[in-house]
Amino acid sequence: MGKLSSEEKVEILADLVGIESVNDNELDVANYLHDLFQKHHIDSKIIKLTDTRANLVAEIGSGSPVLAVSGHMDVVSPGDSSKWQTPPFKLTEDSEGHLHGRGASDMKSGLAAFVISMIELHEQGLPKHGTVRLLATAGEEIEGHGAKAFYKDGYMNDVDALVIAEPSKDKIIYAHKGSMDIRVTSNGKSVHSSMPSLGYNAINPLVDFVNRINQAYNSITESNDLLGDSVVSATIINGGSQVNSIPDYAEAEFNVRTIPEADNDSYQKLFEQIAKNVKVDAPDSYLNIDTYMSRPPVFTKGDNRLVDIAQSLSKKYLGKEVPKKASPGVTDASDLVVDKGEDFPFIMFGPGETSQAHVIDEYVDKKDYLNFIDLFEDLLVEYLDENE
Repeated sequence: MGKLSSEEKVEILADLVGIESVNDNELDVANYLHDLFQKHHIDSKIIKLTDTRANLVAEIGSGSPVLAVSGHMDVVSPGDSSKWQTPPFKLTEDSEGHLHGRGASDMKSGLAAFVISMIELHEQGLPKHGTVRLLATAGEEIEGHGAKAFYKDGYMNDVDALVIAEPSKDKIIYAHKGSMDIRVTSNGKSVHSSMPSLGYNAINPLVDFVNRINQAYNSITESNDLLGDSVVSATIINGGSQVNSIPDYAEAEFNVRTIPEADNDSYQKLFEQIAKNVKVDAPDSYLNIDTYMSRPPVFTKGDNRLVDIAQSLSKKYLGKEVPKKASPGVTDASDLVVDKGEDFPFIMFGPGETSQAHVIDEYVDKKDYLNFIDLFEDLLVEYLDENE
């Protein structure tokens, strides 16, 4: 069948953007990709996680080495759709060649580029050596359940290198910080505000906790030459329901960006220890720590063939050698490469600009999207051939 036309490639992206997989419904995306692969005689497998959420795995080639490529199927909410210039779930091209739609940049264009590159390589009987394995994930935007499931089920055990096509056309990421979302809750006893001694104000120990966390963070001296400092931010705080009632419940949420020297485990212990140190004067009151998202930092050296090939191909397809860098953001690599070590070849590189992620009127440049399909085809074959 040969290569797909540019129109067919854009149509596939339009189909994906048209599936409203807002923090859910990845099963619909997986079914679409499964049917598309089947049409081109490529085997794929849908791995259901819930009734509406699923991962998808597909392979071309055979044997080792194994080069994994990964993209997530979920997107964030478009927010107020009336603020968009075009319908968020209808891919729309403007006069400058930008393709607008929720997920156009983050990251259905990267996912589509991987899928199409695999289809076109398979049509050519490529790769001759090794395996390309697509790991299409669910839940990347919130908790990383899809990547965690792939790792738990052994899909990374034999993988020799990993490419994630998050929007990053201007830089090749080879290391990034980790992330934690932590909810701290405080329980008290509600009474009338004129008689506070008969109850217990849940806000008081929570305020003490927030202050102690800030003090502890300010005393942390550990840093990473590549990733910089860890970051702790209290981002949400709620408590009370009526001004003349003592609140019986309050909560604060924190986002923590971690580095190898101040990692997720150390911050978990810090939060738990400070909770124990906060004075709580009521017998039935307490502070509870709920870490509902924890993704470790990814630290690789970035000195390998995968990075070198990607930089060389960026000159060919993007007109310049894209620099390699570290990132404060988080990808599914946090849960996919947890035991691979510093020498493991990993990059985040894909169509779209980082600045377009999660914004109103999100877009990917059509030329970049189409160029990355060709870039990925060369990258996958060249890496596998050189490592055969």
